[in-house]
Amino acid sequence: MPLIPEEPQIHESVPGPRATPAAGRTAPTPRPVPGPGPRPVPKRPGPPGPSRGSAAPAQRGPRDASSAGPAPSAGSAASAGPAPSGGTARAAGSASPGPQVQLIPASAEGALDAAEEAVDLLLDSGRAPGDVLVLTTGEQHPWAVHELSFGENAYWAQHDAREDIFYADASAAGRTSERPVVVVAVNGGADDAATRALPQAMAKAEALLIVCGDPKRINSLVGAGV
Repeated sequence: MPLIPEEPQIHESVPGPRATPAAGRTAPTPRPVPGPGPRPVPKRPGPPGPSRGSAAPAQRGPRDASSAGPAPSAGSAASAGPAPSGGTARAAGSASPGPQVQLIPASAEGALDAAEEAVDLLLDSGRAPGDVLVLTTGEQHPWAVHELSFGENAYWAQHDAREDIFYADASAAGRTSERPVVVVAVNGGADDAATRALPQAMAKAEALLIVCGDPKRINSLVGAGV
């Protein structure tokens, strides 16, 4: 069934300077719902195993507190009024409770940037890096490309450690474990692969599923596969 954007239910939000807007974005990036209760963000670990010959592309970390600006209390964030349209969507007519679903409009070229912005906001709000799984339907995230160059065993060991954000191709969604938040960047790829990836991503998301991409394409994929 199609994802129908609704007014988002923002429980917490942390304003601050945003990254460069994704090319072709059709609407401001809504703030994702971080889930119940802020949690302290642990120190980001370095890659396991022997030192690498070259530095891995940096994963996203919490923003510098000196530039983030004042953070409103949870109560004030909840009463701040509706966020921009297209922020939150739910699977219409869902028979059983599942993760909250957010749709963040972006072009295929800008979907990965939109996903990165969503991850930034989640970390800003107190989500632990190990809570987040990011899937891409098209070109893989540079971090995943780099880590896979050292072999699949080392790459998947980082997934199993659950100490940091894990980036994977959507075709490998079935191999990933459940995490509180799953972010899907619909940044290209074949329609049939993306159609299979979306229900798998929903099954892996314990609390929140964020889908970044062209709303028309996403709704057509959801209608075909969910």
